[in-house]
This record gives sequence, C-alpha cells and structure tokens, in this order.
Amino acid sequence: TSECEKYACCPLPPYLEDSGCVIEEDDNAGRPLRDVCFHLLKLYSDRSYELDQLLDPRSVTSDPLDFRLSWHLWEVLRALNYSHLSQQSWGVLNTSYAAQLESEGLWEWAVFVMLHEPDTQ
Repeated sequence: TSECEKYACCPLPPYLEDSGCVIEEDDNAGRPLRDVCFHLLKLYSDRSYELDQLLDPRSVTSDPLDFRLSWHLWEVLRALNYSHLSQQSWGVLNTSYAAQLESEGLWEWAVFVMLHEPDTQ
C-alpha cells in the first residue's frame, strides 16, 4: 500500500540479484523482468499463466539471444501438457535455439531442434 514500504525485493533474475530493489522494465511489453522460478510458481498457481514471460531468456540470463534453458524448459512443459504457447512464439523459440546451435558448429543438434517445429510447412 502507499502507507507501507516494500519489505522485500522483487524476484529478479539471478544476474540482477545484486543490483538491489530495482524493477527492470522489459522494452517489448512494458512488463517488469522476473526470475524464472517466480514464473514457474505463477504457472503452478494458474495453469493459464502466460508462457511468453516464463520462456523469455532474460528471466534466466543477461543474454537475450541465449535460448538454451528456454527451449528445454518449454519441452518439459509440453511433456506436462502445457500447450498454450502461440505457434509463432513456439516457432521463434525453435528457430532461435537452432540458430544458436548452428552458430556454435552443432548443426546436428540444430536439426534435432528443428524437428520439433510445429509448422511442418
């Protein structure tokens, strides 16, 4: 409330933990950045929680182009019957991670990732 002060810091991603109680704004949607564990707890309490926030690479790492954990986390969530990620977001996640693997010379794994593409066209 306005009459009480904050008693805890926002659940920031690990790379922002030492920055104090700072709310980092997401440039794309105006949402504050939160730790991936916070998003998982929100998803646990509300099965329809938006997955785009949870799978944003910046909820884990400062590199917005590092899709490693996001892709693997999405595959685990899919196995648990979470399916409310848009096809466009799913495609971006797959192609971004495949491009990341290919740039590291791991093209075989990039092909494996692309086999998970929802749009077969």
